[in-house]
Amino acid sequence: MRYLHTMVRVLDLDASLRFYCEGLGLTEMYRVENDKGRFTLVFLAAPEDVELAKARQAPLVELTFNWDPEAYDGGRNFGHLAYRVDDIYQTCQRLMDMGVTINRPPRDGHMAFVRSPDNISVELLQDGNLPVAEPWASMPNVGAW
Repeated sequence: MRYLHTMVRVLDLDASLRFYCEGLGLTEMYRVENDKGRFTLVFLAAPEDVELAKARQAPLVELTFNWDPEAYDGGRNFGHLAYRVDDIYQTCQRLMDMGVTINRPPRDGHMAFVRSPDNISVELLQDGNLPVAEPWASMPNVGAW
């Protein structure tokens, strides 16, 4: 397992970038503009992690800016922790065997979401590709993540 990123939702992308980059000294590594989803993701690395981040080997902070105004009450501005796993199906099955609800099953063989006992969302991302498989492909979402 490898720690990937922590996601934080932001209301003002420019003000947030000023804080994280100018204030804290983080470096913007890359960004994703998603017109269909109406959001921008900006990934930042700590100064000593920049070279590792270029090779996608360092944990990052993901700033998520949703283009449409939204209130982030109930802690929704903190998004999730993300981990890359060797086998997402095995990981999800182990968690289910422990009584953990798979909120967003890995229907695509690539991504799943679960929640910690403290209700923190955890994103699991498959390292490489796995074929779509049952029972995961047919499992519905449960709750929120």
